[in-house]
Amino acid sequence: MSSETVTPPPATATPEGVREGNENLVRLTEAAGLKVAALIEREQQGNYLRVAITGGGCNGLSYKLRFVREPRRGDILVRSAGAQVLVDPKTALYLKGTELDYSAKLIAGGFKFSNPNAKASCSCGESFSV
Repeated sequence: MSSETVTPPPATATPEGVREGNENLVRLTEAAGLKVAALIEREQQGNYLRVAITGGGCNGLSYKLRFVREPRRGDILVRSAGAQVLVDPKTALYLKGTELDYSAKLIAGGFKFSNPNAKASCSCGESFSV
């Protein structure tokens, strides 16, 4: 983990049409929150981290992460470890109870999902099945 300090974006009011969720849906570790804040600052693509689950990958479902500027109507907003995480209602069904961690290790580093709903996952950690 880097020794640099990154200030996360300030928490704002919940946008209209967006539900406020909590860490029972998805929780970021401190390391993941710091990395998200650093990436938001570097990438300048938006202050929200969208977590989505789509069809595909080795096990049928895969995780997608991207930064967005605005939430969509119906999104669930979870504030965790200084990050503002957006989850659509369909993804929420598969994500409940998931922890997102980050490791700076050279081998097997990056963001790692720990999803209690996954019955199987691939070795890359980017896809799973329920």
